[in-house]
Amino acid sequence: MDNYIFTCGDINGIGPEISIKAINKIYSEEKYNITLIIPKNVFEYYEEQLSIEFPYEICDSLLESKITNGKVSIFNIGDVDFNIGKITASSGLASYTAIIKAYELLKSQLGSAIITAPISKEAWQLGGVKYTGHTELLGSLTGTKKHSMMFLSNRFKAILTTIHIPISKISTNLTINKVKDVITSAHTTLEYDLKIKSPRIAVLGLNPHAGENGQLGSEENEIIIPAINQLREEGIEVEGPFVPDAFFGNKNHIKFDITVGMYHDQVLIPFKLLNFHEGVNYTAGLPIIRTSPDHGTAFDIARKLIANPSSLIESFNWARSIVKNRNCSLAK
Repeated sequence: MDNYIFTCGDINGIGPEISIKAINKIYSEEKYNITLIIPKNVFEYYEEQLSIEFPYEICDSLLESKITNGKVSIFNIGDVDFNIGKITASSGLASYTAIIKAYELLKSQLGSAIITAPISKEAWQLGGVKYTGHTELLGSLTGTKKHSMMFLSNRFKAILTTIHIPISKISTNLTINKVKDVITSAHTTLEYDLKIKSPRIAVLGLNPHAGENGQLGSEENEIIIPAINQLREEGIEVEGPFVPDAFFGNKNHIKFDITVGMYHDQVLIPFKLLNFHEGVNYTAGLPIIRTSPDHGTAFDIARKLIANPSSLIESFNWARSIVKNRNCSLAK
């Protein structure tokens, strides 16, 4: 039976709170196999603050974490100093450790998908973690070089060509092969993981007015258009590069199955505008399944117990759907 692994995220943020709230909701509708990876003392704190409506067992090892008797497994990664609302090295290391343990569960075939609560990149840096986020870490753990950050909702899907890099470095990080890899990843993911046949893909330009035929930048003519043309010859249905502001202003995103953006905020701003409480971050191209809410740690409201778990619940729903689709593909 499939086992869904939740990680606690940054323990000083809303991660533990929304994880428990989400599992409450999910478990009330159907008794799925669920594991929550979290320090025991953090879980015990929130047990006193929130109404936990699911039966659970606390375990301390990989083998114990496999759910039995219809109970949620609370995988203890050891007590950790936590200071709600603060960015600390210990909270960063706890969230990092939770992801490592989650990956070990999947690698040991004790899990089907990882649903990750938000982490703090600054806390990771304070804790000495060299990765800039989940995407880069899981790419390294799985040995996958061609992975992409994808955003899922029923109204709008998007994927990034560059991820967590400064604006000043975007242009130098774009190549024909990189753009082709992301478009190909989008095509493969939509067909294989989401079961969308012959997906239509839109590609945005990098520069204002998509370069104005070279007057406002050369990346469209030298990189993006050649990548699109080569993939069209391979049979992929891809169009662009589109002028980003007009593309979204005219709601052209609804005409395509996915939109390829050149950099982070180019597609994250419209995506979050449409889906702030329902949007899901999916790491495309990995051999494992990992989803996450499309929002951050919200340190400012962490102690107030008012965090909305909707995006984490949607992350579970998308993970469950992708697990089902992959299982069906393997059965054929």
